[in-house]
Amino acid sequence: MAQALHPNASFRLEPVHPKPEEAAKMPYAPAVHIVGACDLMFLSGATASPLYHAHPHKDEEHDHPCAIEEQTRRTMEAIKSVLDHVGATWRDVVKVTKYLTDFRDADRMHATMAAYFGDWRPASTTVCINQLSSPGARLELDMIVALPKGQGGRS
Repeated sequence: MAQALHPNASFRLEPVHPKPEEAAKMPYAPAVHIVGACDLMFLSGATASPLYHAHPHKDEEHDHPCAIEEQTRRTMEAIKSVLDHVGATWRDVVKVTKYLTDFRDADRMHATMAAYFGDWRPASTTVCINQLSSPGARLELDMIVALPKGQGGRS
Protein backbone atom coordinates (compact mmCIF):
# COMPACT_ATOMS: atom_id res chain seq x y z
CA MET A 1 0.00 0.00 0.00
CA ALA A 2 1.80 3.13 -1.20
CA GLN A 3 -0.67 5.64 0.25
CA ALA A 4 -3.73 5.55 2.48
CA LEU A 5 -5.92 8.59 2.00
CA HIS A 6 -7.75 9.69 5.09
CA PRO A 7 -11.47 10.31 4.52
CA ASN A 8 -10.96 13.84 5.91
CA ALA A 9 -9.58 16.22 3.30
CA SER A 10 -7.50 18.29 5.79
CA PHE A 11 -4.81 15.62 6.07
CA ARG A 12 -3.81 12.19 4.91
CA LEU A 13 -1.89 9.33 6.48
CA GLU A 14 0.79 7.72 4.36
CA PRO A 15 2.55 4.52 5.36
CA VAL A 16 6.28 4.82 4.71
CA HIS A 17 7.79 1.73 3.08
CA PRO A 18 11.43 1.98 1.95
CA LYS A 19 10.79 -1.31 0.08
CA PRO A 20 7.13 -1.08 -1.07
CA GLU A 21 7.39 -4.40 -2.89
CA GLU A 22 7.86 -6.09 0.51
CA ALA A 23 5.09 -4.23 2.39
CA ALA A 24 2.66 -7.17 2.17
CA LYS A 25 4.97 -9.24 4.40
CA MET A 26 4.47 -6.92 7.36
CA PRO A 27 1.50 -6.58 9.78
CA TYR A 28 2.51 -2.91 10.31
CA ALA A 29 4.13 0.04 8.54
CA PRO A 30 7.74 0.94 9.41
CA ALA A 31 6.48 4.54 9.79
CA VAL A 32 3.34 6.61 9.18
CA HIS A 33 3.63 10.16 7.84
CA ILE A 34 0.88 12.61 8.81
CA VAL A 35 0.56 14.99 5.87
CA GLY A 36 -1.39 18.18 6.54
CA ALA A 37 -3.15 19.56 9.60
CA CYS A 38 -4.31 17.36 12.46
CA ASP A 39 -4.41 17.00 16.23
CA LEU A 40 -2.82 14.08 18.06
CA MET A 41 -4.50 12.01 20.77
CA PHE A 42 -2.47 9.66 22.96
CA LEU A 43 -4.34 6.65 24.33
CA SER A 44 -3.22 5.28 27.69
CA GLY A 45 -2.42 1.60 27.94
CA ALA A 46 -5.49 -0.63 27.89
CA THR A 47 -5.79 -4.28 28.90
CA ALA A 48 -8.65 -6.78 28.99
CA SER A 49 -9.69 -5.16 32.30
CA PRO A 50 -12.60 -2.72 32.24
CA LEU A 51 -11.46 0.68 30.95
CA TYR A 52 -12.58 2.27 34.22
CA HIS A 53 -11.53 0.37 37.33
CA ALA A 54 -10.51 1.15 40.89
CA HIS A 55 -7.04 2.30 41.84
CA PRO A 56 -5.47 0.69 43.72
CA HIS A 57 -6.68 -2.33 41.79
CA LYS A 58 -9.36 -4.65 43.14
CA ASP A 59 -8.83 -8.24 42.01
CA GLU A 60 -12.53 -8.80 41.26
CA GLU A 61 -12.37 -6.15 38.50
CA HIS A 62 -9.56 -7.95 36.70
CA ASP A 63 -10.89 -11.36 35.73
CA HIS A 64 -8.96 -12.01 32.50
CA PRO A 65 -9.71 -14.83 30.05
CA CYS A 66 -6.75 -17.09 29.33
CA ALA A 67 -6.98 -16.91 25.52
CA ILE A 68 -4.89 -14.11 24.00
CA GLU A 69 -7.53 -13.71 21.27
CA GLU A 70 -10.20 -12.83 23.86
CA GLN A 71 -7.84 -10.58 25.81
CA THR A 72 -6.98 -8.79 22.54
CA ARG A 73 -10.66 -8.45 21.59
CA ARG A 74 -11.57 -6.98 25.00
CA THR A 75 -8.62 -4.60 24.82
CA MET A 76 -9.52 -3.46 21.30
CA GLU A 77 -13.16 -2.95 22.32
CA ALA A 78 -12.05 -0.72 25.22
CA ILE A 79 -9.93 1.32 22.80
CA LYS A 80 -12.80 1.41 20.29
CA SER A 81 -14.98 3.07 22.93
CA VAL A 82 -12.44 5.92 23.15
CA LEU A 83 -12.16 6.20 19.36
CA ASP A 84 -15.95 6.24 19.03
CA HIS A 85 -16.22 8.92 21.71
CA VAL A 86 -14.04 11.34 19.71
CA GLY A 87 -15.39 10.34 16.30
CA ALA A 88 -12.20 8.55 15.24
CA THR A 89 -11.75 5.24 13.44
CA TRP A 90 -9.03 2.58 13.33
CA ARG A 91 -7.65 4.33 10.21
CA ASP A 92 -6.84 7.34 12.42
CA VAL A 93 -4.44 5.26 14.54
CA VAL A 94 -0.88 6.10 13.52
CA LYS A 95 1.12 4.22 16.18
CA VAL A 96 0.51 1.16 18.36
CA THR A 97 2.72 -0.08 21.17
CA LYS A 98 1.98 -3.67 22.18
CA TYR A 99 3.20 -5.12 25.46
CA LEU A 100 3.07 -8.92 25.66
CA THR A 101 4.01 -11.21 28.52
CA ASP A 102 4.67 -14.08 26.06
CA PHE A 103 5.93 -13.26 22.59
CA ARG A 104 4.54 -16.58 21.31
CA ASP A 105 1.12 -14.86 21.49
CA ALA A 106 2.12 -12.24 18.89
CA ASP A 107 0.72 -13.96 15.78
CA ARG A 108 -2.67 -14.65 17.38
CA MET A 109 -2.78 -11.11 18.80
CA HIS A 110 -2.00 -9.65 15.35
CA ALA A 111 -4.68 -11.82 13.72
CA THR A 112 -7.28 -10.60 16.21
CA MET A 113 -6.20 -6.97 15.80
CA ALA A 114 -6.43 -7.30 11.99
CA ALA A 115 -10.20 -7.76 12.27
CA TYR A 116 -10.32 -4.20 13.64
CA PHE A 117 -7.68 -2.52 11.47
CA GLY A 118 -8.61 -4.22 8.18
CA ASP A 119 -5.99 -3.33 5.58
CA TRP A 120 -4.63 -0.35 7.56
CA ARG A 121 -1.19 -0.95 9.07
CA PRO A 122 -0.15 1.75 11.56
CA ALA A 123 3.42 2.07 12.78
CA SER A 124 3.97 -0.47 15.54
CA THR A 125 6.30 -1.67 18.27
CA THR A 126 5.99 -4.90 20.25
CA VAL A 127 7.70 -5.28 23.61
CA CYS A 128 7.88 -8.48 25.64
CA ILE A 129 7.72 -7.79 29.38
CA ASN A 130 7.68 -9.83 32.57
CA GLN A 131 4.20 -8.87 33.77
CA LEU A 132 1.48 -6.25 33.46
CA SER A 133 -0.37 -4.19 36.05
CA SER A 134 -3.06 -6.75 36.87
CA PRO A 135 -2.63 -10.50 37.46
CA GLY A 136 -3.64 -12.53 34.43
CA ALA A 137 -3.22 -9.70 31.91
CA ARG A 138 -1.11 -10.92 28.99
CA LEU A 139 -1.45 -7.89 26.71
CA GLU A 140 -1.52 -4.11 26.99
CA LEU A 141 -1.93 -1.70 24.06
CA ASP A 142 -1.41 2.04 23.80
CA MET A 143 -1.95 4.09 20.66
CA ILE A 144 -1.41 7.47 19.06
CA VAL A 145 -4.31 8.76 16.96
CA ALA A 146 -4.35 11.56 14.35
CA LEU A 147 -7.58 13.57 14.44
CA PRO A 148 -8.69 16.25 11.99
CA LYS A 149 -8.14 19.76 13.37
CA GLY A 150 -11.01 20.73 15.66
CA GLN A 151 -12.26 17.14 16.01
CA GLY A 152 -11.76 16.39 19.67
CA GLY A 153 -15.00 14.72 20.61
CA ARG A 154 -16.45 15.07 24.06
CA SER A 155 -14.14 15.19 27.05
